[in-house]
Amino acid sequence: MQISVIMPAFNEAAGIRGVLRRLLESPEFGADMEVIVAANGCTDDTAAVARSFGVHVLEISTPSKAAAMNAADQASNGDVRIYVDADVPVTAEVLRQLSAAVSQPGVVAAVPRPLIDCSGSAWPVRAYYAMNARLPVFRNRLFGRGIIALSAEARSRFDRIPEITADDMFLDAVVGADEKVEIDAVIRVRAPQRTGDLIRRVARAREGNAEFWRFVRSAPPEYGLPLDPVPGPSSWSWLRHVLLRSPRLLPAAACYVVIILLAEAQRRSPGWSVRSGWGRGERPQLGR
Repeated sequence: MQISVIMPAFNEAAGIRGVLRRLLESPEFGADMEVIVAANGCTDDTAAVARSFGVHVLEISTPSKAAAMNAADQASNGDVRIYVDADVPVTAEVLRQLSAAVSQPGVVAAVPRPLIDCSGSAWPVRAYYAMNARLPVFRNRLFGRGIIALSAEARSRFDRIPEITADDMFLDAVVGADEKVEIDAVIRVRAPQRTGDLIRRVARAREGNAEFWRFVRSAPPEYGLPLDPVPGPSSWSWLRHVLLRSPRLLPAAACYVVIILLAEAQRRSPGWSVRSGWGRGERPQLGR
């Protein structure tokens, strides 16, 4: 079984070297694995760094993650497609576990378990994630990891990944609730260090959620109907499902609410755009 690792990368020269070295030098990496780096809209040496490792590199002029993933998909020969963010420190062992999971009867998508790394983060960031990580919206879902594995059957359900910010929510939606699994492996998800970076991340994630639902309501026929779209965000989930069950989190809850309000104000401000770049250290993970 051929495994294709599809890695969209936007200005990731600073970090992709370590990611590729860790992956390619692993004893578990073999001839049945291909890595396709799709450098999109880069103004740094991302493509050159990736080529130095001998992987397949595509260069796309538009800074679009969806376009990068689609281009890499077209170039892929894999039976299993594993979409990996360029800053996720994945190992070949985890890739094989994911591939084995989607080879099981009835399973067409798999993800590892996320571990939020708040080391070095400001206290409001740590407080936000103390609440965010406990929200039920992340249970049995594919987003929030930076890595998603799809079987050939799951990939055949759509033609192209749509040009939306929440590509991981789209991939999650085309797979039924009983067809996706979380394997017993951990992937470390980096939290931003500064509160301002977190607010920008949350603003972009919340706009991405709204954009996703606009897409669901007006999806072109070639995308089909999502089997399991994540419910729209609940304004009170943090209270009902987190704080009322863990009252000791009251200070974190207060910080969580303030950050949500500041993020909403930012995304509604004149001139703000969901298409703006994440910037170094800002990744669309667990920022719902």
